[in-house]
Amino acid sequence: MTFGAQQQTVNSGPPRRSRARRIVPLVVAVWVVLEVWLLTLVAGAAGGWTVFALLAGGVIAGSYVIKRAGRRAWQRLTQSLQTPGAAPAPAPAEGGGNALTMLGGLLLMVPGLISDVAGLLCLFPPTRALLRGSLERRLRRSGTLGEAFQQAQQAQQTRMGEGKVVQGEVIREDAPPAPRPGDPQLPR
Repeated sequence: MTFGAQQQTVNSGPPRRSRARRIVPLVVAVWVVLEVWLLTLVAGAAGGWTVFALLAGGVIAGSYVIKRAGRRAWQRLTQSLQTPGAAPAPAPAEGGGNALTMLGGLLLMVPGLISDVAGLLCLFPPTRALLRGSLERRLRRSGTLGEAFQQAQQAQQTRMGEGKVVQGEVIREDAPPAPRPGDPQLPR
């Protein structure tokens, strides 16, 4: 039961889709058609076994790259957790973070030659630096995601610049409190 005036909703047809939601399926479909066409072209020129070897090599190389990047990220995380009060270790300046490296490994694992080339571009250091720069600029210009990106960068700069330590006392609930000097001893 509702009280008050009821509002009428005017439905002028189906909701409008954003431009990205209209274009992304088309881009994916064109990409798949190009991948299949290129694979058949290479198979006709070099043979089916060559294409199979290229695809299998891409899967193996991509899984190796992802495993290695994940291991580096895990090592940086465990190192930062082992030193209490220390800021997380920043990513090396020449390699940056692991996001583009993992994306490159994932693109190598996707069957197709165009995705392999895109994955290698993500792994090659000069092109990875160009990609990182352009992605950072786009993230800064975008709306909400850009704000989150800027907050993350400010937090990283704060952690790297000065480490603020909050003084306090840790109280463990599972251990009995230690006797303090001057407190009377309770019989057990």
